[in-house]
Amino acid sequence: MGRIARSLDVVPGTATTMVKSLSVSGLFDYEPRKGVRLTSAGKELAIHVLRRHRLIELFLVKTLGLDWSQIHLEAERLEHAISDTVLDRIDQLLGHPVVDPHGDPIPTANGSLDEGPATTLMDCAIDASVRIARIADQDPEFLQFVENSGLKPGVRLRVNQRNRAANAVTLTPHAKDALTLGQTAAEKIFVY
Repeated sequence: MGRIARSLDVVPGTATTMVKSLSVSGLFDYEPRKGVRLTSAGKELAIHVLRRHRLIELFLVKTLGLDWSQIHLEAERLEHAISDTVLDRIDQLLGHPVVDPHGDPIPTANGSLDEGPATTLMDCAIDASVRIARIADQDPEFLQFVENSGLKPGVRLRVNQRNRAANAVTLTPHAKDALTLGQTAAEKIFVY
């Protein structure tokens, strides 16, 4: 419950109250002091909302030209108001995309989800050419840093050095100067 509270930026008591309410609705299985787990109905709803959110984010960037670092809140507002018909048209208009602007996988209409790569810049091979697959933090300040550093999804780079004692990784994006990232930032950038 503590992790849920931190991720939602609420106190643990508020998170517990929300989880208990969703448990009564049949979306969560909640056991005090043991934790919470999505039910199959909860997973189905979560995938549905995730699909809406990520398709809307991509629509806002590709069609309306909004900045990728500013779309998360807009998508949160729209995801609950848009009809399935409009969402299907957005999906069709965008060519049935598989990732959103941050590289996060978009669930298919039938609910399947490919989680994508699980290797970060802190774990990938040294001196191998890798491509950025996704950015796992949608904080606007972090996304602006990533963009200004030339580290958006699709960019090829090479990890030159990793220093675990210093919690840092040195990398060279294609045709750019070397760049050093701290562990916290490197762990938010997934590659394949």
